[in-house]
Amino acid sequence: MATGRTHRPATRSRGIPEATVARLPLYLRALTALSERSVPTVSSEELAAAAGVNSAKLRKDFSYLGSYGTRGVGYDVEYLVYQISRELGLTQDWPVVIVGIGNLGAALANYGGFASRGFRVAALIDADPAMAGKPVAGIPVQHTDELEKIIKDNGVSIGVIATPAGAAQQVCDRLVAAGVTSILNFAPTVLSVPDGVDVRKVDLSIELQILAFHEQRKAGEETAAGDGAGPAATARDTSSDQGPDGDVPAVMPA
Repeated sequence: MATGRTHRPATRSRGIPEATVARLPLYLRALTALSERSVPTVSSEELAAAAGVNSAKLRKDFSYLGSYGTRGVGYDVEYLVYQISRELGLTQDWPVVIVGIGNLGAALANYGGFASRGFRVAALIDADPAMAGKPVAGIPVQHTDELEKIIKDNGVSIGVIATPAGAAQQVCDRLVAAGVTSILNFAPTVLSVPDGVDVRKVDLSIELQILAFHEQRKAGEETAAGDGAGPAATARDTSSDQGPDGDVPAVMPA
């Protein structure tokens, strides 16, 4: 779910495709669960099933990392956790600012997964003067007037936007001007950013629309089956839906 410009020289110079980069967090999540259960090794088939991909794609992805596993043994879980974490940049501390501390922003601030994955919430920022000084998740909210100083003082390069749509672009512009080069956007709007700035967009309404599309298709297939069509006529052919990497492309609303 990426929008805006996605300039990623670090990974592309290493020859790792964007589709592989997008799957690395899935592998890491599955591997972390195995590590927490003290599982020492895992086969490509087991890990692929846990991550929701096919084993051939997983082995291809890991080949970009230089990991090929051991025949009859599989992959070393702890080493892969370290290797993928290093590739994703999670072995260092990443200070993050969240701008817009409404219901969504407050929920993000309270999300415990940031710290466990190498991200430290350095500051919470909101435009409402009444919010200034109020603690959210143990962190006092600061006013947007302090945004540039906060980013400079904390060495922030990643910003999270959880503002209403109308304020998002202005906040984005200020973040970029202050030195932020990666933005996670929860506002329901497309942001315009210069080259060298990465934007990832999270839009729950789009995800729900995609699910609605699939529900409608399934309902149509069930109706066709009820009208007497055979399995061959009702089975969904996904071959034409798949992209060059075998992934079903996202369905975006007009």
